[in-house]
Amino acid sequence: MDILVLGAGGLLGSNVVHHALEDDFAVSGTYYEAEPSVDAPLAKVDIRDREAIREQLEERRPDAVINCAAMTDVDACETASGVAHEINAEAPGQIASACAERAIPLVHVSTDYVFDGDTDTPYTESATPNPIQVYGESKRDGEVRVRESEAETIIVRPSFIYGVHRASGELTGFPAWVRDRLAAGESTPLFTDQWVTPSRAGATASTILALLETEFHGTVHVASRSCVMPYTFGQAICRQMDAPAVLLEEGSQTEVDRAAARPTDTCLAVDRVESVLDRPQPTLEADLTAIEPWLSG
Repeated sequence: MDILVLGAGGLLGSNVVHHALEDDFAVSGTYYEAEPSVDAPLAKVDIRDREAIREQLEERRPDAVINCAAMTDVDACETASGVAHEINAEAPGQIASACAERAIPLVHVSTDYVFDGDTDTPYTESATPNPIQVYGESKRDGEVRVRESEAETIIVRPSFIYGVHRASGELTGFPAWVRDRLAAGESTPLFTDQWVTPSRAGATASTILALLETEFHGTVHVASRSCVMPYTFGQAICRQMDAPAVLLEEGSQTEVDRAAARPTDTCLAVDRVESVLDRPQPTLEADLTAIEPWLSG
């Protein structure tokens, strides 16, 4: 299979390229600013540029497109809502239309932040989105536009993405932040009033590629099986590092002044993806074991 990865320079996009090459896919990609160090032909493309996207589809003629490109800075979206909607809503709709014109299947990556977090049970794919900040609104609108196209689409919702950036080789996201603070002997306040189902980028990328080889179309949650607080996540990191948890402190979202509101509980149910692929999603512990060399190093 020949795939085109939009946003190949990001954490998830670089992992999609990495794992696709491992699985003997033919891969090409796009990036927005600095060219990433990945072993695939790349082009500098702004996904808002309709003609540039069409040129890539004509030049590459992929069997599938995976859109990992997005504006993901939640607070920056709050202060630049117009740009956020251009990138996260309008561009995905244009990409889906271009794919539909050429009968190219599209995987579009969304987010758990389409939900308001007011729940006591994990969100299923049929739950009604109700975002509480601009980022979530723009991603929800992107989902709507992709669905309204005539393209064959898979909309993937991950949660709290972290992992090894395959262009830099560096661990990024929450575990890297916790690791570095522990190594520096700094106290580390972690929320006990937020719940997430963390998505390791490598596992998410592998699942996306596996979904492409099925007949599935629709919306699917791709996350770990573990619904945890950041504080609990931090404790799991300490166990993986064989480090004492004495530097971890219980904290609250109310203690942090941020431009955008965050939902309280966006844990995602993963029954659908497990059924489609006939395999369980990883636990948080299994995902942390996968990045153990980067935690201990």
